[in-house]
Amino acid sequence: MNNTFPTEGNLSGLSRKDFQKDINDKKTDLFILKNTKGMEVAVTNYGCAILSIMVPDKNGKYANVILGHDSIDHVINSPEPFLSTTIGRYGNRIAKGKFTLFGEEHELTINNGPNSLHGGPTGFHARVWDAIQLDESTVQFNYVSADGEEGFPGKLEVEMTYHLENEVNALTIEYRATTDKATVVNLTNHGFFNLAGISTPTPTVNDHIVTINADFYTPIDEVSIPTGEIAKVEGTPMDFRTPHTVGERINDKFQQLIFGAGYDHCYVLNKIESGSLDLAATCKDPKSGRIMEVYTTEAGVQLYTGNWLNGFEGAHGATFPARSAICFEAQCFPDTPNKPHFPSATLLPGDEYQQITVYKFTVEE
Repeated sequence: MNNTFPTEGNLSGLSRKDFQKDINDKKTDLFILKNTKGMEVAVTNYGCAILSIMVPDKNGKYANVILGHDSIDHVINSPEPFLSTTIGRYGNRIAKGKFTLFGEEHELTINNGPNSLHGGPTGFHARVWDAIQLDESTVQFNYVSADGEEGFPGKLEVEMTYHLENEVNALTIEYRATTDKATVVNLTNHGFFNLAGISTPTPTVNDHIVTINADFYTPIDEVSIPTGEIAKVEGTPMDFRTPHTVGERINDKFQQLIFGAGYDHCYVLNKIESGSLDLAATCKDPKSGRIMEVYTTEAGVQLYTGNWLNGFEGAHGATFPARSAICFEAQCFPDTPNKPHFPSATLLPGDEYQQITVYKFTVEE
């Protein structure tokens, strides 16, 4: 643990002492990242949760645009355990918590109806990561996931870096992982964004304007597992190839929106080439003028519109009602280990898992 950079007097109003705790002989802490343009990000090494992202609106007024908590106890006991955390080993769902890899069946912890979700109840979101702040704008996290943790095979060694760019207001997350045994890996960050700013209550994202660079998506069944189809978005409420507000079609009597209680679907991104860092999605709040662009090397992005948020309390008394956040989770497709025709999520010894995802913030001119 290394945190020699100042944390007090930050824009988020968070206090380091509220994030310091011993958990299973590991210490949690608060880390404040700043760039030269004035952007500030607050994170903790418990689940690598992002607590605050402070960026200006069109009038230069700063506000926090991500849902988070103001103490480590609130992070640990959050009614939404994945609130703006890192997700692993496998982001999204694996059907019935089972998959077969090279002839061997693996059983995972079930924590979402009949399925395994986001790596299980004690996945990467619920672990204390080793952390070192490298400079004012960069923190590096490391975690070793034991062979068999939550049922996943192989000892997985993960390194993740959060870095603020100086030329633009952008948070870059870079992931690397290696294994000593064949396994499956699908890491992501589950940031719950609201570009209007967090408040009491936080407004819905219904008027956020979204564009997603995807011609196809993966339809789901009644328990949110992909059917295996790669379906066209054309002619459906799933089509964000041109800008639409979140609320424009979210309540349509469309079976996929009924299954997801809103948007909770993986989009198959239009890639320049496999693994290239491309624009995946753009989101704009018309009132504040804030714009967020999401770039990723991943093949998919899960659009989730906070359908199951229930009004619980977050940082500084802010409340988070249903649909008060939007998530763009860069990832492999859900249930890929059970869908051989989906791009593989298998990681082999000697290979390295790599991902880069960038959240860039600007304002409307």
